[in-house]
Amino acid sequence: MAKREKFTVALAADHAGFPLKEALLEHLMKRGIDCIDCGTNSTESCDYPQYAVSGCCKVLDGEADLTTLCCGTGIGMSMAANKLKGIRAACCSDVFSAKYTRLHNNANVLCLGSRVVGAGLACELADVFVDTGFEGGKHQRRIDMIADLEK
Repeated sequence: MAKREKFTVALAADHAGFPLKEALLEHLMKRGIDCIDCGTNSTESCDYPQYAVSGCCKVLDGEADLTTLCCGTGIGMSMAANKLKGIRAACCSDVFSAKYTRLHNNANVLCLGSRVVGAGLACELADVFVDTGFEGGKHQRRIDMIADLEK
């Protein structure tokens, strides 16, 4: 696969998270970040696990650097995403958690609840998640331990 020129974020949502996903897409694209929309494309009832997989596969396949998943609480998406080997998904509703899940846990998926956070806070959380890098050091040992649990 050819190396991407720009930072890329994949986004996916179920019906409850659809409006939040749309707001995030608009916000991230205004920042000049390449986005991959993995659906859903309406508020018609659907099953969040399939959208968690479609969004996470973009990171696992190297098509995206990070993924953001939206559902009603963010919890269902987080639970589904974390079943996939290589995914470290975190459900966040505050800036501190969004920052430190990248710094210390090298999270590659941000899960947000549309019934928990509004669009303004969600955009702020996405910005922090995208703009924060992994600190490495002693934290890498812990990430390796998590990866060992997947074996």
